[in-house]
This record gives sequence, structure tokens and C-alpha cells, in this order.
Amino acid sequence: MNTASIGKRIRKYREAKGWRQEDFAEKIGLSVTYTGMIERGEKVPKLETFITIANALEVSADMLLADVLTVGYNIKSSEITEEISALTASERERIYSVVEAMIRFEKNHG
Repeated sequence: MNTASIGKRIRKYREAKGWRQEDFAEKIGLSVTYTGMIERGEKVPKLETFITIANALEVSADMLLADVLTVGYNIKSSEITEEISALTASERERIYSVVEAMIRFEKNHG
């Protein structure tokens, strides 16, 4: 299992909330050292701790596990859709045009 990817996702969502590692560690009741080890993929949290982390970050467990689950592409697709929806209409159109061109290419050459 790629524990580093889980840790990176935890860090990503923590940083998205604007929390320092110290603040996050306090919210989830862990030491800063242990929290850092989780984020670097050096330690895998127990299930109870993992649930506490997901709840504190207000994300689902599958979002944190997206890179290690076999259904990860569905999760990544949802994340990308969310990011695209935050763009302006013209930015979205440019991205959709690129994606559509890539899909056509794969169908013809894949």
C-alpha cells in the first residue's frame, strides 16, 4: 500500500483548510511529530485515528484513500469536476475542449 500518497492527501486537505501542522495535530489529539510521520507516509494511523483525521478535515475516507483504492479514478474524476466548476465559464470551455480532443485522439489511436 502506498502510505505516502495517503499522507500527501491528508497534508493537501490540511493545507487547503489553512491549518499549520501544529493546529491540525491539536485538533485531532496527536503529537506534531506523529502527525508529521503520517503526512510523510512513515506511519499508518489506526482506523480510529484515520476516522478522526477525515472528520477533522471534513472529507470522506475515500478522498483520502483515492490513490490506493481501485475505484480511485471515480474519486479523482469527482475532484477534477469540483475544481473545474470553480473556474470561469471561458476557462471551463478551454479545459473541456482539450479533454474532448484528447478523448477523440485516444479513440482513434488508442
